[in-house]
Amino acid sequence: MKTDAGHFNDIVERVYNLPLEYREELRSLLDHNIADSRRDEILLSYKQAQAEHKAGKLKFSSDTDELMKMLE
Repeated sequence: MKTDAGHFNDIVERVYNLPLEYREELRSLLDHNIADSRRDEILLSYKQAQAEHKAGKLKFSSDTDELMKMLE
């Protein structure tokens, strides 16, 4: 039975053996997919921060000493 790493290595090997045109198309598809995933993560973080703000859980300060204490 193959591990996830074994399956990944098989996929990588197959991709390396594709013609250049297919590899370029795959790269483009992956770039767009990764960008979409990052946007989804940013949106989720925004919604979480928005909910925390409404719940009064967020603290704001322009004092650097206060900010350092908040990070501890």
